[in-house]
Amino acid sequence: MEDIIVRRSSGITLLGGGKVRPDELTESLKHCPFLVAADGGATFAVSMGHIPEAVVGDMDSLPDEVAAAIPADRIHAIAEQDSTDFDKALRSISAPLVLGVGFLGGRVDHQLANLNVLVRRAETACILLGRRDVIFAAPRRLRLDLQGGSRVSLFPMSPVQGRSKGLQWPIDGLEMAPGARIGTSNRVCEGHSGPVDMKFDGPGMLVILPRAALRQAISALVPLSGDVHG
Repeated sequence: MEDIIVRRSSGITLLGGGKVRPDELTESLKHCPFLVAADGGATFAVSMGHIPEAVVGDMDSLPDEVAAAIPADRIHAIAEQDSTDFDKALRSISAPLVLGVGFLGGRVDHQLANLNVLVRRAETACILLGRRDVIFAAPRRLRLDLQGGSRVSLFPMSPVQGRSKGLQWPIDGLEMAPGARIGTSNRVCEGHSGPVDMKFDGPGMLVILPRAALRQAISALVPLSGDVHG
């Protein structure tokens, strides 16, 4: 069993050490008001006047002057080197929704590692915010309220099959897998009425939507509310 460091009934913004624009953090905090930093993500938080509720990671990227600005009991060092700081933080928090900022747009190997964590920790509803995209691991059934023509990219991180209603190119009967068939650059049918419905036979599918579809992604993962203030 994982040790939970922060448990909230409302949404948590998880801040990574990648490049983040101030408006991205502000937008995330509007939806998920509690701030947790993954290691060096605390540097940007403090520079913006935010003291994280917790800092989780191996602390190899946390400058001394930043650590000094944060109460010592909020800093939680996890020394093992077998997982990323994103993984350490995500497994240490419990909330109805986590919005991850600062985990996309940097080094490709870091981004791939973060996407790997998304599917391995799919029991946690987590959306990563990038400059142009939002990315999350699909639950077994997914309903998205998107306009006709909106981009819906599907990328399997493990073998998975599914069915769809409302996509320009249905996925019914397709065997999707990394290194084989994928589903990027699909889109909602023009004139489609009602939500896009997708069902998957197992875990492992990443859903990539335009950044403008953040609210729809939140509503799909947390159906009772577009904001998660608990």
